[in-house]
Amino acid sequence: MRSSFLSHGALRRLGALASLVGAAWLLSAVPASADDSAATAKTDPSPAGETAPAVLTTTPSRATVEPDKAPEKPAEKPSAGGGGSSAKKRRGGIHPCMTPDPGWGIYDRWSSAPSIGQMIAPHKGGITKKGSFDLIVHFHGHEPIRKEFVKAAKGSVLVGIDLGIGSGVYGSTFASPTAFTQLIDSVEAAMAKKTGNKNAKVRKIALSAWSAGYGAIEQILRQPAAKRVDAVILLDSLHAGYADERQKALKTVQIDPFVAFAKRAASKQAFMFMSHSSILPPGYASTTEVASYVIGELHGKPKKAKRADVLGLDMIRRYDKGNFHVRGYTGEDKPDHCAHIGLMADIVRVHLEPRWKTPRGKL
Repeated sequence: MRSSFLSHGALRRLGALASLVGAAWLLSAVPASADDSAATAKTDPSPAGETAPAVLTTTPSRATVEPDKAPEKPAEKPSAGGGGSSAKKRRGGIHPCMTPDPGWGIYDRWSSAPSIGQMIAPHKGGITKKGSFDLIVHFHGHEPIRKEFVKAAKGSVLVGIDLGIGSGVYGSTFASPTAFTQLIDSVEAAMAKKTGNKNAKVRKIALSAWSAGYGAIEQILRQPAAKRVDAVILLDSLHAGYADERQKALKTVQIDPFVAFAKRAASKQAFMFMSHSSILPPGYASTTEVASYVIGELHGKPKKAKRADVLGLDMIRRYDKGNFHVRGYTGEDKPDHCAHIGLMADIVRVHLEPRWKTPRGKL
């Protein structure tokens, strides 16, 4: 999508400025409080909304998200905080919350065509002759996820949605079923206009979230439109409140839609990927606790793992059943939280587009 009012140089400068502002917001963010329920649509806490990590300059190991491959090399023993010197060395001087921009690849710039958020689509192609195309809707951190997405995607469309700090705003925005259906309708209309194919229709849908964005996914998975969702991706993103904090008893009603989807993925009817850090948030359940609960509901048990991963992440455990995958990492600070976005490129490359046989796009 090209502007007739701004030069390409001006657009690049504006993009760089936006990334810097977003990174500053991300680095200053603090965890949100926890107090959600399905009834109020404030789905529960999560680390506060952050807006701008970015991308690494090297290609991450496919072993990150590909369960069939053995680790390429063992990770160095991490420090207690997970952000020690070994992790910093592997990051190559790149801050996970402020990574370089790899460009746009075969994709046009952000378009404001969707009913909410922004979208990017291949400059040409990415759609079948009958009008089918594949869509990833990502909640929280549209620019950082875009930087990972364009490194791997060959034709799927990306919608990025940022709504603010905390999971509550995501849950309340998508509590009404019409919010998601209108979003899909608007993306289809935008692709029909862009490609000249009046029959443009979404074929496969993935819902993705980092940090607080899971609040939107919870609500969508409770709705009739959930049956259209083929994949769910949670990048250090799924939290829950406590029914009893002293007993560490989770408000499981908040997690029920994710457990149901995990069971679908485990039986190979869908695809689901979860990652977690070792961050301990105040007053609500960590992504580690929630991942353990979901695995337990599948009658599974995570295996110990030891591998140096993307952006200095140190893997400590994993679980795989069918198309359901969990990856657990050390790390207790914001850079470690941001680093989980680096997993997205391989998720798209190794799992989503091959699974979907996404139509190829081109410049």
